[in-house]
Amino acid sequence: MAKQVVPEDARKRRRPTRQGVVLSERLIVDTALRMLREHGSAGLSARRLGAALGADPSTLYRYFDGMDGLTLAIGEELIGRALEGWSASGTWRSDLRELGLRIHGAYLAHPQAAVLTASRVTGRPREIAADEAVLGILRTAGFPDPEAVLIYHAFIDQSLAFAALDAGALALSEAARISDERQWESTYARLPADEYPHIAATRRLLAARMNHSAYPVALDMLLTSAEARLQALRAR
Repeated sequence: MAKQVVPEDARKRRRPTRQGVVLSERLIVDTALRMLREHGSAGLSARRLGAALGADPSTLYRYFDGMDGLTLAIGEELIGRALEGWSASGTWRSDLRELGLRIHGAYLAHPQAAVLTASRVTGRPREIAADEAVLGILRTAGFPDPEAVLIYHAFIDQSLAFAALDAGALALSEAARISDERQWESTYARLPADEYPHIAATRRLLAARMNHSAYPVALDMLLTSAEARLQALRAR
């Protein structure tokens, strides 16, 4: 049976930990992000987190419903960082583009955490605020609700899918990442033109392009398609 999470006010530790700090959900999440960055997901456990905080590992379960609850809180934190300082300008396409790039960037700032959380649904306030913002932009722009939900779904999934993909590359060891990047020059650029004419014809472009994220291009394609759909609706 899952342990009951104690409300924030009731669970605050009154005495400092061995590190001289008072525990809070935010402190635990920030420490978990640092541990993920330094050691990867395999290095994150209640025992190791407790040791980093100078607290008994069991104390963490007063704040989160197990390690999975902590994972959801980490995802919520990344979404929250994407929203910090953002506000809608009233131009729907530029607002969605900026928000998408912010989400993508917030996850890539913590690639190990992004790999762990990009596929999760937290149901927490900042995730809900992001969803409300995207749907609000689309509905205010004039998209009917079925279209708004369709585009919202594509927008959110595209943002998180690219975040997971690009973060996965960043989370590799440096040696593995460099090896992958060099494939475009060490392997693809040397393929015989008689067997692979299309790769051979574009090999320089591939080498220059493929080690960069395709997310900005894919995002613009999505927004261009959405804009065309809106124009077609208005023309009816």
